[in-house]
Amino acid sequence: MARTFLAALLIAGAAWLSAAHAVEIEGVKLDEKIRLSGGGPDLVLNGAGVRHKFAFFKVYVGSLYLTQKNNDRDAIFADPGPKRVGMNILANEVTATELIASMNNALAVNLSPHELALIEKRITELNTMMSSIKTIGKGSVVLLDYIPDVGTRITVNGEERITIPGADFFSAMLHIWIGAKPVDGRLRDAMLGNTPGRLF
Repeated sequence: MARTFLAALLIAGAAWLSAAHAVEIEGVKLDEKIRLSGGGPDLVLNGAGVRHKFAFFKVYVGSLYLTQKNNDRDAIFADPGPKRVGMNILANEVTATELIASMNNALAVNLSPHELALIEKRITELNTMMSSIKTIGKGSVVLLDYIPDVGTRITVNGEERITIPGADFFSAMLHIWIGAKPVDGRLRDAMLGNTPGRLF
């Protein structure tokens, strides 16, 4: 009996420890540590939060993974290591048109005309890829993985859709979420680790 009780206690403890290393936001469970496919160091969850539209409409859970936690935006932009931005869709449907407009608007207000010109062709490639998807439904997952010396790999629901070269491109994209004028100020603060998620 004692041996059975001890085994049950150990199982419960293991389950609790596993749960303690994850975060849940709006029903989306995010791992505290990940590793990008293809190898490289472990990445840790820097922060995550909800992208709101019109203050109340929940679009997606945005997450930022880095090699180590950091709430300094300038340091994150300067870090040459791998990174991930994740979007777990909460809305019933998000159209490519909406995502493209949101992305392009955020880039336009955060980057100078010269900076935009340097990545214009690559933005067009991304827009074309997104347009081919048309819509993304609730529960979908969009990942933007920066892999040094490779570029930004964009995966939609586990399918790699495009890889865009250049560290400058991922840095530009990162401005959408943690730039001076992000798509959502509360989400920026959360991704920088200033608003903790809920443990489950």
